[in-house]
Amino acid sequence: MTNAVADAVAGARILEANEIAKGFSWPECPRWHDGALWFSDMYTSTIKTVDATGEVRTVVDATSRAADTTVPIVLGGFGWLPDGRMIVTSMHEKLVLVFDGESLEEYSDLSAHAPGPVNDMVVDADGRAYVTQLGFDLFNGAEPVAAPLISVEMDGSAAAIDSIGPLMGANGIALSEDGTRLYTAEAFANRLLVIDRAADGTLSNPREFAPAPFLPDGICLDSDGGVWAAMPGSGYVGRFVEGGEITDAIAIPLERGVGSACMLGGPDRSTLFVTVGVEVFDFEKSAREALASIWSAEVHHSGGGTRP
Repeated sequence: MTNAVADAVAGARILEANEIAKGFSWPECPRWHDGALWFSDMYTSTIKTVDATGEVRTVVDATSRAADTTVPIVLGGFGWLPDGRMIVTSMHEKLVLVFDGESLEEYSDLSAHAPGPVNDMVVDADGRAYVTQLGFDLFNGAEPVAAPLISVEMDGSAAAIDSIGPLMGANGIALSEDGTRLYTAEAFANRLLVIDRAADGTLSNPREFAPAPFLPDGICLDSDGGVWAAMPGSGYVGRFVEGGEITDAIAIPLERGVGSACMLGGPDRSTLFVTVGVEVFDFEKSAREALASIWSAEVHHSGGGTRP
């Protein structure tokens, strides 16, 4: 843990987390839906669920797509359309796929707007999606460059969101309960951003919500205005309030892995679930060794109606 992180969490309420499931590659993009935690088990090309008893189930299996492409099939951020279908990013294909409960089909092609892998995604109540992207090939050692968020409209059409400018590695992304604010972790600028969102989905006025003492990854929101952010390699998931104070922190032992993302779930959405990974760069090793896990902690704030 760096001195900056130690100082940042010094006044925070430290909450205990416990492992609830294990045996995954690199888990990411957790969601709470239909009474279970859903997450991408990235390097097995699947989306899985964990229920209250700890039972794990594979819900989406995209491994068959590997036969038709030379890029890895890695599922990223996902959410649900108003008609109940799931949409999910395929990071290296630069696609959004749609899952109807049985099959995966192409929903939107993002390649014209994505120089590198696409990443996380949040879906609004109308079915519009906002997609983050790395903007460069992180997994092959490229240098970070700025890239825009991408919008996907209800008809599947995609566009770069130029109104807020390019971001340095936009990562986790979330919508406030009333839908008027969009938040994202600008990973390579070590900060959390808040962006105004109009009723028609347009975005404006990006500004810093809080600086982060360590690279922020996956995020979620609570209904009290806090942003929870995983900070891989720091040993903590922190709850930030506007301006930068960390009020609550979940400690994840670094010898067990690094917290990559978080989500408020459970019956009243006051259980914080944390995906904890071990190997992110070697896809084959990550899937073969399956050392990653899911942790949870009871917290003092609810996710309410925030998204995802």
